[in-house]
Amino acid sequence: MKTQASRRGDSLCIYLSGELDEHSVTEARAETDAIIDENTSCSAAVFNLAGVKFMDSTGIGFLIGRYKRLQKYGMGMYLENPNAGADKILALSGVYSLMPKI
Repeated sequence: MKTQASRRGDSLCIYLSGELDEHSVTEARAETDAIIDENTSCSAAVFNLAGVKFMDSTGIGFLIGRYKRLQKYGMGMYLENPNAGADKILALSGVYSLMPKI
């Protein structure tokens, strides 16, 4: 899992690429939490999932954990560019009700 970040206006953009599963989530969690903690002045975080090739239920747990962390800072969370497989999993799980797809 590779994690990159940038700012777009008042939003923090986090780009994930690779596989988001039980083998990669520990490192991804540490990296994204550090990025979030360094950018608490942003009003929202956008997770770009275009580079995520595979995601299972561990990935959903990862996203919900980041959502909770962002809520502590009063930041909204949005998802963009999931592939068809991830989009289906996210829609069926109801994740989009917490973090809308843009």
